[in-house]
Formats: sequence, C-alpha cells, structure tokens
Amino acid sequence: MNLRTIKKDVLFVTNEYLSDCITFSDYSAGKKDDKVQELINDALVLTDTTLEKINRYPAENVKAYFREITKEFYEGYDALYQKLSEITK
Repeated sequence: MNLRTIKKDVLFVTNEYLSDCITFSDYSAGKKDDKVQELINDALVLTDTTLEKINRYPAENVKAYFREITKEFYEGYDALYQKLSEITK
C-alpha cells in the first residue's frame, strides 16, 4: 500500500461517515442534531490527526508505522459508527 492509497482511503471513509451522519440528521428532523454535530467534529479531528501522522512518517520502519496508523484510524471510525448507531435508536 502506498502513501497515496492510504490518503485516499482515509478521505473515502471520512466522506462516507459524514454522508451517513448528514443522512441521519435529515431523517431525524433535527431532533438529535447536537449529538450528530459532535460526531462530525470527532470524525474531522480523527481524520486531521491521521493525515498529519501520515504526512510526518519516520525514515525507518515505515511499514509498521503505517500499519499502526491505519489500525488506529479504522478502530476510531468503528467507535464513531457505534456511537452513531446508538444515537439512531
């Protein structure tokens, strides 16, 4: 996996999550907009920190570094999707 692919994956997952949040917000008729806005902010912070880590990679042991970053990223979004699921109930 190269750097460009990792960045594209990060942006794709972020866009899909934001789309899901906005769709839920539209269908919930504004009842839980504050909670959804918090989740959107958390998602943007996670994406920004992940892209920052991707752009500042070390000179050695690069593969392990990127594996750890992608693992943290996907775990973070898994937690955000679980929070979104809890809100929808």
